[in-house]
Amino acid sequence: MKRFLLSLALVFCATSLFAQLDNSQVNGSFQVDGQYYQVDEGIGITEESIGGNKIGINGFGKINYSLGNFTAGIRYEAFLPPMSGFKPELQGVGIANYYTSYDNGTIGITIGDIYDQFGNGFIFRTYEEWSLGFDNSLRGMRVIYRPAAGVTLKAVYGKQRLYWDSYAATESRGLVRGIDGEWDLNQSIEAMSSSKFRASVGGSFVSKYQKNTNTTYTIPENVGAFDGRINLGYGRFAFTTEYAYKINDPSFFNNYIYKEGQAILSSLSYSQKGFGVILQVKRVDNMSFKSDYQQGENNLDINFIPPINYTHTHSLPAIYTYATQPLGEMAMQLQVNYTIPKNTIIGGKYGTKITLDFSQVNDIKRKYFANDVDGGYNGTLGYTSPFFAVSDHKFFHDFNIELERRLNKKWKLIAQYINLYYDMATIENHPGAEDVKANIGFIDLSYRITSKQSIRMELQHLWDNITAGKADMEKVNGHPDNYKKRGNWAAALVEYSIGAKWFVSVGDKWNYGNPIEGNRDHYYSASLGYIKESTRITLTGGRQSEGMVCVGGVCRVVPASSGISLSITTSF
Repeated sequence: MKRFLLSLALVFCATSLFAQLDNSQVNGSFQVDGQYYQVDEGIGITEESIGGNKIGINGFGKINYSLGNFTAGIRYEAFLPPMSGFKPELQGVGIANYYTSYDNGTIGITIGDIYDQFGNGFIFRTYEEWSLGFDNSLRGMRVIYRPAAGVTLKAVYGKQRLYWDSYAATESRGLVRGIDGEWDLNQSIEAMSSSKFRASVGGSFVSKYQKNTNTTYTIPENVGAFDGRINLGYGRFAFTTEYAYKINDPSFFNNYIYKEGQAILSSLSYSQKGFGVILQVKRVDNMSFKSDYQQGENNLDINFIPPINYTHTHSLPAIYTYATQPLGEMAMQLQVNYTIPKNTIIGGKYGTKITLDFSQVNDIKRKYFANDVDGGYNGTLGYTSPFFAVSDHKFFHDFNIELERRLNKKWKLIAQYINLYYDMATIENHPGAEDVKANIGFIDLSYRITSKQSIRMELQHLWDNITAGKADMEKVNGHPDNYKKRGNWAAALVEYSIGAKWFVSVGDKWNYGNPIEGNRDHYYSASLGYIKESTRITLTGGRQSEGMVCVGGVCRVVPASSGISLSITTSF
């Protein structure tokens, strides 16, 4: 903790020094999240499960400096130790990344840690997500060249971050190399500058080089991936499509098969005032792409598979959040947004917003090759898969309808119904777990007491059709993780706000329908928050249920916990 505070002091001293330079700008942010863990045998939190770490602290500080065409920045991190649910490999203190960049509008050069993506990210995306403890930044060099209006060329080269591991040349991580080009025809062709027709095209190539150290299989040391994309629009219509292809890339993640990878994402949309519709389809086949073929989970991902399902923010729908399956999925989403006009019988005085959304994800069809050596398919092409064939194995579906309406000047209502299917065995890697078939409903009601005071209330319920009961206790006891969050849930929350500065909330989630009586727990909590300009301080006490936290289809497991947490964020 002393090292963390000392480093923060040095960061702010450096900020003050840079700020003295004429014509320069300094901005940045920092965040500290801390939690004190306490024994709570009611939800299975014991001295043994806590271990020797009753306190977890995650913190970072970022500073960016700019002067004309020049920018530079550093990011300092401290995990002392990481909070519950974050990887233990994150433990440590130091400067996690840094960069310096020059860009005059025609050419840009960045040296250091790079965050960027090509297209949707099918073959290259580096980013960090603090809430997941995820950071796959590329340490190396990026060059951007803009030879003409609407034309952008990029090249990247470097190694990815893996927690606090060294970037030394002797490390097993591979070198990542990539080029990308994008051409916006409306910016380049004067005759199209004011046209209702819009068009842009792009393409990318990314490769990784990693020395083969595997004594069982001949692992390709150079693995390349190609990507092409088209964006078209006319008036209120828009169409986009992107296709990616990766050559054979056997790895621990895909069980060392030599099949190529493919992905495609297409979207068609129409929008006008008060009405919009979007249809998306996606196919992914063996598209895990890592800079170290020996890594699992989300470590050293070069690429990103974007999800196309609805993102829920309320607590009960978020219990079963879908995690994308890079080894294979067929997905579609249809969303319709409509605003019933105001000053009508149905729309009311202020209008009524209705959102209808349906998404479904299935596995792809596969025909496997057998390996006579070990009876599996590792070391072979793995399988064949017809490009447009959809498996009967469903991973996930989500049908929901949401209504948002301002009842009068003081009352506002948001209500939603969700029908959910969730293959827990696949998504959460719980073999033998029964599929979740749930119905969820919630009401979010806000009331403005005065111009500076308001109150918000949530009522939620989840109906789970799980069939496990007393007759299945032997099965339940054999796979306890499959049933920790199953069954019916009820949740309620009340939040009171004073102006834009203070808020206080109390809430409870109750797993009253769990098939195991000892798991029918209350997860109560209370929060107090203060906001001033860009600074936010939140103090929370109570219980946290076990589950997954997902951002953009990338997830981490959050274990159950009990205690007090403090979060401080600010920017300048």
